[in-house]
Amino acid sequence: MPPIEVKKDIYWVGAIDWNIRDFHGYSTEKGTTYNAFLVMDEKVTLFDTVKKDFRSDLLHHIRAITDPSKIDYMVINHVEMDHSGSLPEVIDTIRPSKIFCSLKGKEALLEHYHRPDWPLTVVESGSELSLGKRTVKFLETRMLHWPDSMFSLLVEDKVLISSDAFGQHWATSERFDDEVDEHELIAHAKKYFANILLPYSNLIQKLIADVKIMGLEFDVIACDHGLMWRGNIGRIISAYDDWSKQLPEDKALIVFSTMWHSTEKMANAIADGIMQEGAQVRLMNLKHCHRSEVATEALDAKALIFGSATLNNGIMPTMADCLTYLKGLRPKNKIGAAFGSYGWSGESVKIINEELAAMKIEVVAPGVRVKFAPDHDALHPCVELGRKVGKLIRG
Repeated sequence: MPPIEVKKDIYWVGAIDWNIRDFHGYSTEKGTTYNAFLVMDEKVTLFDTVKKDFRSDLLHHIRAITDPSKIDYMVINHVEMDHSGSLPEVIDTIRPSKIFCSLKGKEALLEHYHRPDWPLTVVESGSELSLGKRTVKFLETRMLHWPDSMFSLLVEDKVLISSDAFGQHWATSERFDDEVDEHELIAHAKKYFANILLPYSNLIQKLIADVKIMGLEFDVIACDHGLMWRGNIGRIISAYDDWSKQLPEDKALIVFSTMWHSTEKMANAIADGIMQEGAQVRLMNLKHCHRSEVATEALDAKALIFGSATLNNGIMPTMADCLTYLKGLRPKNKIGAAFGSYGWSGESVKIINEELAAMKIEVVAPGVRVKFAPDHDALHPCVELGRKVGKLIRG
């Protein structure tokens, strides 16, 4: 596709990755984009680059606007490989006089690419750079979500180049939020937040406060993945504010891994008990649901209930995978419980409870175990567990 003008003389020159389906453990069933931006001014400046395999797309888009050798400056807001993987080839083509990055960005670039000859120039949070008619104001955003991360604000144009914040993994021919269905867009943004930015929720709260204190004004958010925001930027900022507060809804999430459907029957009985108390419930069978979909549903759930059959004195591999993944995301303000079926030893409930405790999730019941296949009487404690959880989340 051709480059897209964001505002006068500011162009999207990134790449669309229609085929990626996994982003280090996050399912990207609708692909993604790697957004980069070219600003035409007295100092022609390229903000960010793309994944290595897409360097030709980036250079093709730049050439539709100007000769790459006429680019004076580059700004690297984030060093992760999906944004910097093409840097060696791009820098050799452009040969910029200066490359601006944060202090941690410089350290990471040297450690990634071992090119001390690159003209790396460190900028601090709050510092400004003149491009001619335009001023770039830098804002360090450490650990959102790498130590090197920063924002670049084109002050006069009110365009915030926001690195990985406010993005989505979604490949589309459209480039702006007001060109697509808002409901689907927010769903992708929620999944992105839940799976990438959730561990840094406290920092996001601080960032939102800092932006208000600094009086930064912008009417376009040019993020590094997915659609840019211009139609309703208040919607995504409000969503980030809500998500980062981790204030749960009256919702329980039941996640289970079953062997011969016994644990599945228990999950359905627990769900019945929750619904009897008027609370929302979602069931997710790990045979059919990806760990990143679980993380998305967990974002606004008050209760996380996990069930697994016992396998070789442990839990099912899919459950171990899911719990390990969620532990790294550090969800807060949750209650939890465990359940499971077994044939001989029955350690799964104990193991899940230990994992919940490690995540600092309050375990509200000892858990329910059923030997082999549950009958009507065996399912009664499952219903009662659901009712207990339902009452707690309705609170």
